[in-house]
Amino acid sequence: QLQLQEFGGGLVQPGGSRRLSCVASEFTVDYFAIAWFRQAPGKEREGVSCINHYDNGTFYAESVKGRFTISRDNAKNTAYLQMNSLKPEDTAVYYCAADPTYYYCSGAQYKTSRADYWGQGTQVSISS
Repeated sequence: QLQLQEFGGGLVQPGGSRRLSCVASEFTVDYFAIAWFRQAPGKEREGVSCINHYDNGTFYAESVKGRFTISRDNAKNTAYLQMNSLKPEDTAVYYCAADPTYYYCSGAQYKTSRADYWGQGTQVSISS
């Protein structure tokens, strides 16, 4: 069964940095778009960032542009989300997701927080 697992969550001070990892098992990520979503208490899940599989094109929510960087290492079957200049409003459970749809990152599925495969999430808390 295809599995995704996130690593790297924790408590970070405002202005700090954190790198999340998303490790895939039982499948290769080469032909999947990888996305990061987050869900804060009382809010809907939202897309944070997405990376295509065919050209490594990247997409970011306006709220994280210039601060977050998504990347992938297919050889390690892993995707990353580097988060810098973290703010209290970045506090949320962060999920990674994978989807084989060719234009996933620019399509309706990503925009509506849908994907074929999901990790269980990792908590990121920004607080002093």
